[in-house]
Amino acid sequence: MDKWSFGLVMMVGGVAGTFLMLAVLVGSISLLKRIFPVSTDDGSR
Repeated sequence: MDKWSFGLVMMVGGVAGTFLMLAVLVGSISLLKRIFPVSTDDGSR
């Protein structure tokens, strides 16, 4: 594998890994929001 092929594979792998981790974070945050919903209590009586 020459330098250009290796660089292209690393670039595509890095971009794919970044988007995959972003999707995992979005999914886990959505799950946490579903488990622990935000209360709309503003403190007024």
